[in-house]
Order: sequence, then C-alpha cells, then structure tokens
Amino acid sequence: MSFLPKEKIFSKTWFLDYSLITIGSFVMAVGYVFFITPYKIVPGGIYGLGIILHYITKGMPIWADGFPIGLFNLLVNIPLTYVGIKILGPRFGIKTIYGFVTSSIFMDGITWMREVGDAPLVPDVLLSCIFGGVLTGIGLGLMFKSKATSGGSDIVAMIITKYTRTPIGQVLIWVDTAIVLVALAAFKDWQIPLYSMIVIYITGKAVDMLLEGATYNKALMIVSEKHEEIRDKIVIDLERGGTYLKGIGMFTNTEKNVIFTVVSRREVAILEEHISRIDPDAFITIMDASEILGEGFQSLRKKVESH
Repeated sequence: MSFLPKEKIFSKTWFLDYSLITIGSFVMAVGYVFFITPYKIVPGGIYGLGIILHYITKGMPIWADGFPIGLFNLLVNIPLTYVGIKILGPRFGIKTIYGFVTSSIFMDGITWMREVGDAPLVPDVLLSCIFGGVLTGIGLGLMFKSKATSGGSDIVAMIITKYTRTPIGQVLIWVDTAIVLVALAAFKDWQIPLYSMIVIYITGKAVDMLLEGATYNKALMIVSEKHEEIRDKIVIDLERGGTYLKGIGMFTNTEKNVIFTVVSRREVAILEEHISRIDPDAFITIMDASEILGEGFQSLRKKVESH
C-alpha cells in the first residue's frame, strides 16, 4: 500500500525526508504568520479558509483572538484525508499527514509566542506579499521534495477530478479562486484578492525554482544547410553533445538535418554569433530547459538517490 512509507524507518533517507518536511512546515508557517495572515491575504487552500474564519471570529467570547488557523487546518485535513483515502485509495501517505500536522502546530505555536498577535512584521503589504509568497513556496517545495503534499485543497481537487475527468491543475485553480472569492465576500475589500493573486503566483514560482533549480540551460533546435560546421562548433569548441534529427521541410518537401542540443545561456550567445556568420538564414528555436539529466549535466542516478 502506498499509504505506508517505502523508506526503511530511521534510515538516512527517512531522516532526510522527515527533516525536510519539518523544516518546510516551519518555513511555510513563518511565511503565513509574519507576512500573509496579518494583511488578511487569502492565497487559496485550507489555510486561506482558516484565515477568513480567523478574522470573522475575532472578538467573539470564545475566540477573542480569532479561531486558530493551524487548528482549523488540522480539523479540516483529518476528515478530508479520511474521505480521500476512502474515495481515492491510500495515495497520500504518512508524510502528507505528518506535513499538515507539523505545519498546523508551527503556525499556531509561532502565533502564540508572538506578543503582537496578528500585527505585520513590515508595514508594506506588497513587500509582505513577496516575502510571504517566497517563504510559503520554499516551505511547500521542501515538502514536495520529500514526496509529501500539503493536503487540503489538493485532496478536494483529486476527488472532483475523479468524478468529472477535469484536469487536476484546472480544478485546483477553480478551488483556490473560489476561496479567494469567499475572502472578497467576507472582507468586502477588492485589494485582498488582488494581493492574494500576487502571493499565489510568487509561491508557484518559488516552488518551481526549488524543485527544478535556478538553471539557465537552453535547449536548441537548429535547421541549417551548414549543419556540419555548426556541429563542429558545438562538439569541438563548446565541448557539448547533441543529436541529429531527420526532418522534412513543409514547403520544399526536402530532407533536413535538425540539430538538437543543450547549452548554457552564455554558450547560446556564442553559438548565435557563429551561426549568424556562416548561415544568416538558419532557423533556430531556443527553449528554456528547466532540468537536464544525463552526461555533462546532472546525474540521473544521483538525483534519484538524493530523493
């Protein structure tokens, strides 16, 4: 069963994964408590609903300081995970449960230790959006690296996808957008959903950078009559490899040799300058390569073993 951990308990991999989840939960909690929650920013998810409830219940006799966001996350995620296991099978794993439990504890623990309560760390809401999004993205990225998820809206999206066959990414956007709209209705402030969108975007970018790395490699596809000279430049001067692909021109219906290669951003400029001199009519497609695995780049074996 995938619900059970595959790693041997107390092994090096086990300690590394759970350490990353713990650190990730703490970093994410810091992002929320110091930067996101004080400005009522609602970046979707169960935590977003928790922030709405927190401010709605503020001043009530039972919860004078507002219903604890971490406790709300815990109370919602436990039954959601149970329902998810019943409907989707045991795919979430102990790591995900550990992740939302620790993040809930850290969030309420840090909030409780703060003497100023929900007061923002910095008086600039845009700066808070940036740092809150970055910290939340780093925290989530560390959890994802350990094959855990944040639970919550992810589980809801998976259930909806199962019955509607709608892509999960699209469903997640719907769910988070609905939660942001609930915040708009609750707080009646158009700035909140706008700032929330900024946080959602920055969080996503931070997660991508942590998982894929801040790489500047570029993938090139080159169509040129001077392909042999270009090949020599790539192999001899740049000391890179590549692959010849066979293509047929759509207008001329003639065979073409297409070079596919991956180089650094600096080497792109060198290659462009060389090609412009020998074949100004060459056709070049340049694409961002978020991750390159193989000889000359990151080792696939080492990456798999490190995870």
